[in-house]
Amino acid sequence: MLLLGIDVGTSSIKVSVVDSANQQCIASSQYPDIESEIIVKNVGWAEQDPEMWWEHVQKAILRLNKSGIYNPLDIAAIGIAYQMHGLVLVDKDKHVLRNSIIWCDSRAVEIGDRAFDGIGHERCLSRTLNSPSNFTAAKLAWVKENEPDIFEQVYQVMLPGDFIAMKLTGDITTSISALSEGVFWDFKENDLSKDIIEYYGFDRGMFPPIQEVFSAHGNLSKSVADILSLKPEIPVTYKSGDQPNNALSLNVLRPGEVAATAGTSGVIYGVTDQLVYDSDSRVNTFAHVNYTKEVNRLGVLLCINGTGILNRWIKNNFLSNEGYEGMNREAQRVAVGSEGLRVLPFGNGAERMLNNKIIGAHINNIDLNRHSQAHIFRAVQEGIAFSFRYGLDRMKEMGMRPNIIRAGKANLFMSDLFIDAFVNSTGVPVELYQTDGSVGAALGAGIGYKSFSSAEEAFANIKPIKIVEPKAITSYEEVYREWEELLIRELS
Repeated sequence: MLLLGIDVGTSSIKVSVVDSANQQCIASSQYPDIESEIIVKNVGWAEQDPEMWWEHVQKAILRLNKSGIYNPLDIAAIGIAYQMHGLVLVDKDKHVLRNSIIWCDSRAVEIGDRAFDGIGHERCLSRTLNSPSNFTAAKLAWVKENEPDIFEQVYQVMLPGDFIAMKLTGDITTSISALSEGVFWDFKENDLSKDIIEYYGFDRGMFPPIQEVFSAHGNLSKSVADILSLKPEIPVTYKSGDQPNNALSLNVLRPGEVAATAGTSGVIYGVTDQLVYDSDSRVNTFAHVNYTKEVNRLGVLLCINGTGILNRWIKNNFLSNEGYEGMNREAQRVAVGSEGLRVLPFGNGAERMLNNKIIGAHINNIDLNRHSQAHIFRAVQEGIAFSFRYGLDRMKEMGMRPNIIRAGKANLFMSDLFIDAFVNSTGVPVELYQTDGSVGAALGAGIGYKSFSSAEEAFANIKPIKIVEPKAITSYEEVYREWEELLIRELS
């Protein structure tokens, strides 16, 4: 039996086919070959066209089918992972009403802060586990305040994965995990948050029917099946935000287990069975993929907007011909600490970890007689690693103290230099796995389809390909402290 996983990323769509018999990926593809556009109409805004995602999903699947490695008609179930926190609005005819306001958009910070004050900090945190801040609820309120004609037409409020499932099946559903990432869920009442809905004046009917993450979210329509050469009526049996899904793909499902990613944004994601929250909402808590009303499984999520996007910016503007491998080779020629060069990577909107401040990215201490582009390449990766360390220290305040962190060998975790800086600045070993979000979505589909007797069985054959232990903590600690002083100075 074959399983199809779709990962709706900010930069591209990736799809994979996994054989449920051995849990191995047999084919993968992505579309487009260059990064997808982010629409920036004003400073701090970030939007994408949901119909662009759908077009790219279709092209990625059709490209994958052309590989000839498998028979598309053998695919039995579909799973979807997606960029978190994006707002998608459709009317009663299921037509998109406006571009999606995506995760790194900062326009709704003040609206979220007002709700936090209006509802009350302690009440809000103890029930939703987060400040409304810049999450989906605040983005919906921004539309209500600034685009009332559009808001009046809203039939359903969705996240990006809900939209792709709707295009595949015609049905619209959501989950507790999805609602919690939008700060629409009250964990004390185990229901939609009355506080959020009443404060913002939302209609409860705008929210789709709630299903478990691992369950039926509709069946593939015949018209779409014909386009994609798949069987009609195969079910979508899994939908998850990209970070809970990344944790799933790394078999991070039990309290105390921790995952990390370092793509466009960077994330550390730890699982707990406690309803914990950060009093300043710098670190956020959401329902994990295996959360139920009976069993607490929460994901404590540290998100850093400005990580891989800075590395990409450097590549595009300094060494576009040789790409990331060329950057890494040059950076390796420079010693730890980049000879005093320090980089703050926070140039991608409001950073929750920094109390939603926008401080921009900074390259500090440039010596025109000493520093080369190689120093910049290294300082960028060190600065990104240090931002993880800074955030992990905030997570430790919430009781998250990982003994090991699991990560897929992808994006910045393909760089030996970055991994070295990460493990030695955090002091935590890293286990690397050959997996990604689309493979995790496929395995999630198998769990939802009941191809496996349990989630544990779905990962029986998933083993680490490498374990990296910290060996130079002392060398990095002094450099980190200098970096932290620069950050604190910018925040003051």
